[in-house]
Amino acid sequence: MWPFWWKGASGFSARSTAEEVTHGIDGTGLTAVVTGASSGIGEETTRVLALRGVHVVMAVRNIESGNQVREKILKEIPETKIDVMKLDLSSMVSIRSFASGYKSLDLPLNLLINNAGIMACPFMLSSDKFELQFATNHLGHFLLTNLLLETMKKTANESNREGRIVIVSSEGHRFAYGEGIRFDKINDEASYNTLQAYGQSKLCNILHASELARKFKEQVVNITANSLHPGSIMTNLLRYHSFINTIGNAVGKYVLKSIPQGAATTCYAALHPQVKGVSGEYLMDNNISNPNSQGKDKDLAKKLWEFSLCLTGEEES
Repeated sequence: MWPFWWKGASGFSARSTAEEVTHGIDGTGLTAVVTGASSGIGEETTRVLALRGVHVVMAVRNIESGNQVREKILKEIPETKIDVMKLDLSSMVSIRSFASGYKSLDLPLNLLINNAGIMACPFMLSSDKFELQFATNHLGHFLLTNLLLETMKKTANESNREGRIVIVSSEGHRFAYGEGIRFDKINDEASYNTLQAYGQSKLCNILHASELARKFKEQVVNITANSLHPGSIMTNLLRYHSFINTIGNAVGKYVLKSIPQGAATTCYAALHPQVKGVSGEYLMDNNISNPNSQGKDKDLAKKLWEFSLCLTGEEES
């Protein structure tokens, strides 16, 4: 991360907020799906997109919490349009149900913000029997994206407006297992490490965006895909690490981003005209940055794509 005050080529810095990086941008006519929209940077992303005129569909695990956030935003921005739909990214049944429900609404889809995630939890399996961080942070978003791609392609074609897929990754990708992705040990409890498993899932996010971008270019599709590091932020992601949480709460105001700052790069990637045509990049602090060497490995990205297709039972899109 650059020093908070340092402005990159975009003219923005780590201190910039989501409202600041989208100032003056009119998102009227755009429709977005935001996963994990009921708390943290997902909530702020939803609020700022709505503030800029975007119709936001909040994809949330807890409908009650989602509706509470929706009502709070509507009080601030009465003229906005926000819907709440149930989505549990650790369940393929839930993901397929969400995608089917979304399509039945006959809504366009310009922006897909893959924001939801869990961090460094104890070893657990999803309902589909995959390690939970891999299942939620990568595989669930991979399936969701594939199921919504035709809607995005149709929208981009009919509206003649660039579609954007934004995948929230993390600098934690640098601390994945040595081999990056343990394709043959995804569910190996004996060698499971909470933080390395998180890093693995975040590396998957970067590679997912990279391979999507490659395919869009090959298919001449007017959609971009980018990944990003939102910054170090105190959110409920750290609920499994009480010690880190305690330290973070004590010193956070000096070294960590606020939630409005944490949501900035997501909103920048989703709406800013500077990002038009930019695809397959890794962003940080509202500027283009660089992942590690594994995050740039095109062969690894292709291997992950095939692996993910196999696990989700999807066909090539």
